[in-house]
This record gives sequence, structure tokens and C-alpha cells, in this order.
Amino acid sequence: MSKKQLGVIFGSRSCEREVSIISAVQLMRHADTEKYDVIPVYIDEHGGWYTGEKLKDIHSYQPFQPNQAGIVRVYLDMTSGSGALLTTERGKGLFSREEIRAVARIDVFVVVMHGMNGEDGTLQGMLELANVPYTSSGVGASALGMDKILMKQFFRGADLPVLPSVWYTMTEFQADPGRILKETEEVLGYPVYVKPAKLGSSIGVSRAENGEELREALELAFEYDRRVLVEKGLTKPVELNCSVLGYDGETTASPIEMPISGEDFLDFKEKYLAGGGSKGMASLHRVLPAPIEDDLRIRIQEMSKSIFRMMDCKGVVRIDYMFDRDSGGLYITEINVIPGSLAFYLWENAGMPYRELIDRMVELAEKAHLDKNQANYAYTSDILKGAVFGTKGSKGVKGSKG
Repeated sequence: MSKKQLGVIFGSRSCEREVSIISAVQLMRHADTEKYDVIPVYIDEHGGWYTGEKLKDIHSYQPFQPNQAGIVRVYLDMTSGSGALLTTERGKGLFSREEIRAVARIDVFVVVMHGMNGEDGTLQGMLELANVPYTSSGVGASALGMDKILMKQFFRGADLPVLPSVWYTMTEFQADPGRILKETEEVLGYPVYVKPAKLGSSIGVSRAENGEELREALELAFEYDRRVLVEKGLTKPVELNCSVLGYDGETTASPIEMPISGEDFLDFKEKYLAGGGSKGMASLHRVLPAPIEDDLRIRIQEMSKSIFRMMDCKGVVRIDYMFDRDSGGLYITEINVIPGSLAFYLWENAGMPYRELIDRMVELAEKAHLDKNQANYAYTSDILKGAVFGTKGSKGVKGSKG
């Protein structure tokens, strides 16, 4: 039986590009090479696409040098169902023309993107147009999961528990910072967390205990995004995370982890550097499974599966929570539609090796792709037969009563 051509796509123009590289290299090392030809597809900080065996080595990005031997610049053939990675080469001879050559033909794309221009629905939309299977959630869930402001509004509309919050644009803040500070203090009080709307990995996130810290936190967050969320903080909350794997009505929730932080919240350094950057989220200090009561565990797992279905997610996601021991309140922090390290460590704790998790993600991608292509796109009507265009433009459709 021939191997599947597995295109692992990662990187991109994002502040979280390096985290994406770590997650992708981890995945490529764990994929079953008896089942797959693993083909790295790296998008660099300028938006160039590259492939080549050297891209499986983490040292190839320190720094990335696109012109070295063994790395080929490519682009995706957008012909529906093609999946081809194409490159343009100059032919031999003085008067030769450029030639287009297929470097690979991908059967399934494993999307290992974090942040903007990859996790936010933009790449997913391109893969939908190219009509190729891919492992991440679709356009809608990806866009919603990347935008913390829209995400919170969705959760509230679904009657799910979230902490009180307000949000602002850079234009509002620059026009009248005093009003923004006063409004935030009146609505939320202190402490608060200030977060760029479309960024992950805790980049640009700050905790503020007073007006001066709030102003500084807003200024920092606006360096990364033109829209910023300010969320009410809790005193010493317990962080709890749960992953969900599935597609359509078939969902499974992972064991729950309790990340251990030396600060008030997990920042980028604690998430990715404290235990060795090459291990990504898998190096984070945590208690797994979390030492919580069964009723809270069941509540988190069921809520996580419900969110997964509501957002029509696919593959692997991770949903993060805050638990207030004093009040017993449980609050959704966010959903990560492409979690760091693909949350493989949570599934390993459930008895599913990373290799099997990759297999399952590929199966779900192919099933979703099949479902999509079974939809009816062939509806036709007589509308074009009645269309009349004159020299001054369209005159409408003759004889139409609709």
C-alpha cells in the first residue's frame, strides 16, 4: 500500500512563528513513517513557502536561510483537489524559459499554525478553496477562536460562563485614554488582565492592579493589535485545561491538566522557555491529571465537548478555564483551535500515543473533506438565459417575477 503524502504546514507571518516551528518539528518526529511521507511546508516571516528535508531539523531555523541547498521555494496549486506544491525553475540554455515543476502532491495537510495568518481562518480558507483535506478546525471556528473579543461574545450568547470584560480599539484609546481608564475601573475594578484580541501564547498579556499599570498594559497590548480585551481578574485562581478530539457528533475529552505558574498567570517565558524551548507546551510544569473533584472534572469535560460541537470544530483543540476556589465559579478563558504541541501530552496521559493522535487527526480530516464534497454544488437555474446586457450595463433579467 502506498504511503499518504502528509504535508505539515507551519510558521507564517505571526509573532508565534517560533512556537509553531517547535510544534511542527515535534509532530514530524512522531508521525508514522511507515504510513506517511512527511513533507514539511514552512511559511517564513515574509510569507514565502518552502519545502525540503532540512526543514525537519530545528537547527535549520537558527536562522532560517532559504537559499541553502535542499530547500525549495514552492507555492500551492489552487486547482480544486490538486494538492500539488509547485516550484518555478529556469530551464537550461541561453534562451530557455521558466518551467513549472511539481515538487510534491499532498494528500492531507496537517496544520500546525499558531497565531495570525494561519490559526485564524485565513489559511483554512485557502485550503478550502484548494479543496484539500486539512486537520484543523474550519474557517468559522478558527476565526472565532483567534479573536478573543468575538469569542467572549459568542460564549455569552451561548450562555456559557465567562468573566466580565470590556474591549477597546487603538483609536478610542489614543483619542481619550483617561475615559478608557475610568470606564474600565468603574466596570471591572482591579485586578484586570489586558490582552491583544488576536494573539496567543500570552504575548502582550499583562495583569494590572492599578491605573498606572492599566495604562502601561493597554499601551503594550496595542503594540500587537488594534483591538484589546480587558478582563476581570480573580485572586489566585486555579488554571485548568481540557483538550477535545473529534469531528461532527463524535467527540472525546482528554484528562484535565493544572498548569503550575510561579506568577499570577502563565506568560510566554513560562509556557515555552522554562523547561527547554525545544519541547514547547509539553515542557510546561503541570499536574496531570489535575487533583480536582470528579463532579468538576465531568463538568469541564462535558462543557468542553459542548463548545467543540457549538463551534463545529475539527481535530484537536484545547479549552482553558479559570476556577475560583472561594466561590466555586468556573469560567472559560479561551479556546485554542490549534493548541501548542497539539496538546499531545494530554492524550498520552489518556493512553493515546502521539503517533496514534496524528493518525486520528488525519482520519478526521479525510472524513470532513469527504462530507464537504458530498454536498450538492450542482444546483442550476435558467437565470443566465434571461440575462440581458446592453452597452450601458446590465438591464436585469427579462421575464423574472422573483
